[in-house]
Order: sequence, then C-alpha cells, then structure tokens
Amino acid sequence: MQDIGDVPAKPVSHSAVREQVYMVFPNDLNANDTVFGGQIMALMDRFAAVAADRHAGGVCVTASVDAVHFIAPAKRGDVLIFNCSVNRAWTTSMEVGCKVEAERAGGGERRHILSAYLTFVAVDADGKPVPVPPLKPESAAEKHRFEEAQLRRELRLRHAEEMKRLRAGRQP
Repeated sequence: MQDIGDVPAKPVSHSAVREQVYMVFPNDLNANDTVFGGQIMALMDRFAAVAADRHAGGVCVTASVDAVHFIAPAKRGDVLIFNCSVNRAWTTSMEVGCKVEAERAGGGERRHILSAYLTFVAVDADGKPVPVPPLKPESAAEKHRFEEAQLRRELRLRHAEEMKRLRAGRQP
C-alpha cells in the first residue's frame, strides 16, 4: 500500500475500467436464449487485462481466473456493463476484480449477473515476470477489496501447494 523505493503507489482509479458496454446479439445466445457464459468470460478477461496493463504500465498475462460467480443470466435484448479494477498488487502479480451487470437495451434497472477475480502477471518482451507498482486503495470499498484480495491470494497459494503435494504422492 506504500511507495516501494522510487516506484510510487498508484490509486485504484488510475487503472480502473468503468462502464464498458457490450450489446447482446442473437449470435451470443445459447439454446435457452441466454448469453453463453464463455462469451461473458472472454469479454471480462479483455477488460480486466486493460486494468492490469494500465496498472503495470505494460503487458500483463492472465495467470488464473477464480471465484467466477454467475449470479443471473443475461438475455436477448440485454446490454452488458463491465467494471474492472485492480484490488491488490504484489511483486509481479495483481488481482483484478470484475463485476458485470445487465440492463435491457434502451436503459432500465441493472441486474448484477457476474462477479469474478482474475490474477495477472506483468511480463517483459521475453515473457519474464517484471515488478508492478504497489496499489494505493483510497475509499473504504477499495480498502475492503484490498484486504479481501490478500486472503484470496493466501487461499490460492495454499490450494496450489496442497495440489502439488497430492500429485507428488500419485502413482504413475
């Protein structure tokens, strides 16, 4: 949360992607006349990558996507609204939170349809991880997401270590 060396911490607002819209068309729909989940996930990954790239000041790659929660379907005639922001930055990685809402074309009440957390790693031209600036959360909500991101990271690392341990014990 503090400046590290000569690299100043960046506020969440510096890199946030706000109110990006996508109009749903018939080719986005499945047999139930709802939007393919993978379509929403692909769009989410693109918008989250913009937030990560802005924060890092360079190219970032998606390392993982977790806690994808489909809360409600998006339907024919909806407009999707994407909001993504960096929740926390570590040495070379960062967590980006993404919230997707839907509203009827022409406006109307918004419905929260998806939330997810994506981990990105900043890389150089050779694909090697590079340091990212620290994040400076300012609002109460940003500080809350900052703390939650650390807990999710610890759980991801613990889960990865447990999977590694279990796989090491497997017989070929």
